[in-house]
Amino acid sequence: MKIKLPKSDGSTETYVLEGEPLPARKPRAPFNRVALAAAHVVADPLTGADPSGSPAIDWERTLAFRSHLLDLGFGIAEAMDTSQRGMGLDWPRALELIGHSLKSAGKRAGMIYSGCGTDQLPIAEARTLDDVIRAYLEQFHAVQKRDGRVIMMASRALLRVARSPDDYVKVYSRVLAEADRPVILHWLGGMFDPALHGYWGTDDLGAAMETCLAAIAGNAARIDGIKISLLDDAREIAMRRRLPEGVKMYTGDDFNYPKLIAGDDQGYSHALLGIFDAIAPAASAALSALARGNMTKYEALMAPTVPLSRLIFRAPTQYYKTGIVFLAWLNGHQNHFVMVGGAQAMRPLPYFTEIFKLADQAGLLADPPRAARRMKQMLCLYGA
Repeated sequence: MKIKLPKSDGSTETYVLEGEPLPARKPRAPFNRVALAAAHVVADPLTGADPSGSPAIDWERTLAFRSHLLDLGFGIAEAMDTSQRGMGLDWPRALELIGHSLKSAGKRAGMIYSGCGTDQLPIAEARTLDDVIRAYLEQFHAVQKRDGRVIMMASRALLRVARSPDDYVKVYSRVLAEADRPVILHWLGGMFDPALHGYWGTDDLGAAMETCLAAIAGNAARIDGIKISLLDDAREIAMRRRLPEGVKMYTGDDFNYPKLIAGDDQGYSHALLGIFDAIAPAASAALSALARGNMTKYEALMAPTVPLSRLIFRAPTQYYKTGIVFLAWLNGHQNHFVMVGGAQAMRPLPYFTEIFKLADQAGLLADPPRAARRMKQMLCLYGA
């Protein structure tokens, strides 16, 4: 099968699809790593809602995609940045999403962790640490009331009001004291959210890590693990080796995840990744192989996904959601390529054509003829 695609220099090429689609199969046994997929939301493009306002969500498709991920063995990291949290998805819609997701999962609700932050508190109205604590606890209590498990997200409001690294430790300790079950912390780097540059009280990542480790050490019994999204594998490994016993490292490194999950003779990382949304069939099969001790198959399945992930998450990284949703559309998980807040417009056309090719080469186009038809629709929209 052939398709003519535009290149970044304005010329065109004839691309021959070559990939063998990977089947989406339920794993026969549990993984030996905790693998949480941060899942996207499907917008409802047929409503009259203004994209700049509270988003209209297609709940049927959004929940069906979560069921697809659960079927493949993944847990769900709900209402995170992959869902455009704080970047189109506001707290009222996030809480609605969390409620629908937990209810829809039924007996599998224990596999869902939900993001809690302070995004209902306008940054300009955040003046004290108590303001931040109240905002965090409002979300904690709302999720825990629904019998949900919590991911404690980084807070833009805390970054605004904190005057020292100790202020971060104080806030985290106060909030974690009200957790009813161990919580996953989430250190989201500035490449994912530029408003979080300088989190933990400094631009020095080494010093920031020390503050983060201090917050963990003082609250280890209430912490399941920490996800760091810094795209720095060496720093993740160094931090992983210093975590208290029983506290997991969840890789959020969408550039280097295969080797971090595989680990070394001193340990390994679990995973909480946005890229799992896009590469679920390959990642599920790879994690099953890893659990069986078949490193050759694990590496063979994971390796082709890395160029795709590095493209999807290229700078400016905060727009990676556009690539995630584009691939979901190509694969028939939704019947349109429209995103919350109009974010489908945040990448240039060659970005999409390269995703198409790399997904094909990784066996991640579930139905190549359908994907090619939809790629042609995209090209027509752009006048190509």
